[in-house]
Amino acid sequence: MKILITGCRGQLGTELQRQLANEGCVLGPLPERLRKATVLPVDIDDLDITDREATVAYIRRHQPDTVINCAAFTNVDGCETNRDAAYKVNALGPRNLAIACDKIGARLIHISTDYVFPGTPYGPEGKTPMDECCTPAPISAYGQTKLLGEQYVQRFCRRHFIVRTAWLYGYHGKNFVKTMVNLAKNHREITVVNDQCGNPTNAVDLAYHLLKLAVSHDYGTYHCTNNGVCSWYDFASEIIRLSGDACKVFPCTSAEYAADHPQTANRPAWSALENRALRCSVGDEMRDWKEAIQEFFATWDGADGCKN
Repeated sequence: MKILITGCRGQLGTELQRQLANEGCVLGPLPERLRKATVLPVDIDDLDITDREATVAYIRRHQPDTVINCAAFTNVDGCETNRDAAYKVNALGPRNLAIACDKIGARLIHISTDYVFPGTPYGPEGKTPMDECCTPAPISAYGQTKLLGEQYVQRFCRRHFIVRTAWLYGYHGKNFVKTMVNLAKNHREITVVNDQCGNPTNAVDLAYHLLKLAVSHDYGTYHCTNNGVCSWYDFASEIIRLSGDACKVFPCTSAEYAADHPQTANRPAWSALENRALRCSVGDEMRDWKEAIQEFFATWDGADGCKN
């Protein structure tokens, strides 16, 4: 089997390559079909997915069985000030990959986000995680361009998986976990919003489930996050506790944070996801978010990699 991974230098692309090389992870072995798979990791230097003709030609030349699109413009605030770039990468890129994959009959696994939702309370008490039946209504340029990317994938590629995840962190690259750890080294206290809630997600868990989907025929839209819901303040508090640092974490509201950071994009207050489609198809082995972050600290080398 041949798998092409776009955005190969990011935290998810790197984790996918690690699991394919090791033929598994802490959650278990990879499906038999993926062992000894041929992996084609590409980044913008190899393939500019915003160039339709180049993308179609590249996919036709290399003939992958599955393309996993990890490439994205994920700077939420940056998307507000550079909407053209966000549109090109988050919407046109997936469209071009969808067109290219459909031409050769390849599967396309496209990574999307909880930010396609508006953040309004959901369920009887306003605290029910949203499943794949819920209607997207993004409130930021990032969410809007990611939703358009989803729609293009649905329209142009028959064999597609759209996988929404949230609050992703991993061994490689920049993420919230590493930001908090670095801030704690230089500050006695930090302030984090406590009125935005979602699901922290370990890239190990996400990559493992993406690779299970890669050999299935259960096409469609999926949510894939670690289980359990918390606020950014809760998440930051657990990160600092596990780091062993003496830094104190204090809560604030989104309005208070925005007053100090006026260029901040709107973010959903409630974006907790329910992995219903995953559970009803290939199975939901996503760990509880606290278990996953504890295992991350036990195996993280403190820099840009894994101890083992």
